[in-house]
Order: sequence, then structure tokens, then C-alpha cells
Amino acid sequence: MDLHKTLCELIAIPSVNPMGRTFSGPGYLEGHLTDHLEGIFRSLDLPTLRQPVAAGRENILVRLDSNLNELNSGPLLLWDVHQDTVPVDNMTIDPFLPRIDGHRVYGRGSCDVKGGMAAMLLALDRLAKERPAGMPTIVLACTVNEEYGFSGAAKLTQLWAKKQTSDFLNRRPDACIVAEPTNLHAIVSHKGAIRWKCHTHGRAAHSSLPEQGDNAIYQMGRVIQCLEEYAQNIVPSLASHTLCGNPTLSVGTISGGTSVNTVAERCTIEIDRRVVPGESLSDAYNHVTTQLEALNGVHVSHDPPLLDAPGLSNTENGELARRISDIANRQGMDCCSLGVPYATNAATIAQSGIPTVVFGPGSIDQAHTADEWIDIRQVEAASNILYSLAAESAW
Repeated sequence: MDLHKTLCELIAIPSVNPMGRTFSGPGYLEGHLTDHLEGIFRSLDLPTLRQPVAAGRENILVRLDSNLNELNSGPLLLWDVHQDTVPVDNMTIDPFLPRIDGHRVYGRGSCDVKGGMAAMLLALDRLAKERPAGMPTIVLACTVNEEYGFSGAAKLTQLWAKKQTSDFLNRRPDACIVAEPTNLHAIVSHKGAIRWKCHTHGRAAHSSLPEQGDNAIYQMGRVIQCLEEYAQNIVPSLASHTLCGNPTLSVGTISGGTSVNTVAERCTIEIDRRVVPGESLSDAYNHVTTQLEALNGVHVSHDPPLLDAPGLSNTENGELARRISDIANRQGMDCCSLGVPYATNAATIAQSGIPTVVFGPGSIDQAHTADEWIDIRQVEAASNILYSLAAESAW
């Protein structure tokens, strides 16, 4: 399997997550990429499973059985990588025409996370051909909807929690590696997030007689001012984590009104509250809503959360991180165990009691950017580390 060819083929297949927006056209959702991955897995003559998650969205899994143990008895290592990318708005390069410039490969998803996907595919291909002694059974899960909800990862965990597919994966994996751009560091802890829509409600009137209305946009202005002060002065003091720091809050979108000559009767914002490992998602949500209830003259309501993903704790994954770091450092990388502020599939999987570490090529600084790229040398290094972890570690 050729690294450049594999990565460029992945980038060239659009798998854009609409991120809650109305969408149309073949560039959205993961279906075409799922089909492509199934073709790769079939060419390796390995068993596969397509797991429906939502309309037009399926996880796809492939299993490489150990040459010494059956699935039911031997060690089982899970690799997870998401299929979706963020949208392509305002990109300065052709998002789906991969371009190689020196060691860089450009295109949407090159860094987040098709570089990591290519690394896992190459490592799986090599393991399938060489079948090193002592290799664990490996299940590679390519999941959907990581960028806007982690629903693919949640569905994945049902395979062992509810034993829905006993002929493919009928027990909990012993460990998991989630591919994300970590600069080849082992991420043992990260923040979670809870997101929801907040609305203010007014009364419509003609803009020539604004005193006859109640402007929901003005009300939202007071809500936003309250949230800004709350985010700066209160949220950081609510919790702390040695690797992830303090929780945060931000307002990401705002919309309201129907026309410039009408007093707005409704205004909506989206709130993003980042939690540190161990912090309660429901408590975080309730604390914010309670703050806003105290505002005089503001008629506010809140939707149920669009997303509520916990943080990743570093209490159970230290040994797995040490194995990754030892192999990476032996191969000339500078690999440390770190915490990060962003969220991943890892916390959802770790909730099943599986030691889970986030690891992969590329820097988060290049993810989601207007000219997204990845260094192909890191993709190759990540693939070699993943191979060695399966081939050399005592499982």
C-alpha cells in the first residue's frame, strides 16, 4: 500500500460534516468514503462490518485476527479514526484536489484526520501481510460524525455493550488508540464539551414604532454581556485539572430577527462550555442557565444540549501511553504524555472502561485551516509506531 497514493485518495473523497446546517449535494456525509474504505478492506481479504448510525452515515469496521488467538480469548486492540471533516468555507486551496509540495500534503482532512487514517491503514496492511507472532486481534473502526456529536463512537460502543454482532465483535477491547493530530505525542487527557442553543423572546413590532415591541436582540445583548463576564470571572474557578487546565465558555453563533424594519421577537445563540475531566456536564449546563435566570427583563429559554461529551481522564491509560512513548522514542520521535483542550472520540470509548490514548500525525494547529496540510513524514512515522505497538508489545 503506497502512502502518498492512499492519503491522496482519502483526501479526494469529500466527507464533509454539515455541522447542523442544511445541506445538499454529494460532498456531504461520509458515504462515499465508507464505500472506498470497504473496498480497501475487501482487497485485504479481511472481515468487515458496516454499522448504521444515521441516514447516509455508517461506521465501517475491519478485523485482523491474531494468528495465535481467537477473537473471544486473545488480546483485542481497537483503533478508531473518524471519517468526517469540517466544511470547506473560506479555504484558500482546492479542498479535494490533493497537492504535494515537498513533504507537505494539502487538502481538507489531510491533517484532521485522513493522515491518521492513512497511517492506520498502512499499519494494518503491513500487519496483515507479515502476521508477526504475538500480535493481538486488531479492529479498525472508521466512525462517523466526530466533528459534531461523537454519535459514531457512541454507536460503536454498543457493539460490545449490547453484543449486537457476536460474530464480529462480541466483547470489550482491551485497549484503544484514537487517531487525531497530536504531533506524535500520547494524549492521555482532554476536555469534554456541552453545547446548546439559548433563546431570548420578545414581541414583534414595526421598526417605526419600536416602543410597541420588545426587542429580543437587545435582550440577547444583555445575555451575552452576562456570559462574557461569567466566562472570564467565574468559569475558570469552577474546576481545575493538572493536564487540561480550567474549564471555559464561549458563544459561537448568533442569529435573530426577520427583517431590518421589524423589531425582533426572537434571537438565538449557541453556547460552548468546555469541561475538564471529572467535571459534571449537567452541573455545568445548570450553572450557566441559573446565571441567566437572574437577569431582569430578559425572557430566556434553553434547548436541551446538542452535544454532551465528557472529558478524557488519565487515570486508566498510563500504561498504554507508556508503551506508545517508548516505541516512538526508540524510533527517534520525541513523544510525551500530554493533556489537550479539545475533545475527541476517546472519552466516549473510554467510558466503556477501555484504556484509551489519542495519538497520530500532524498538528492541531493545521486542522480546520484555510490551507490544511500534513507532513507526510509524520504519517509514515505514526504508521511505523502503530505497527510496532501491535507487533512488539507484550499483550
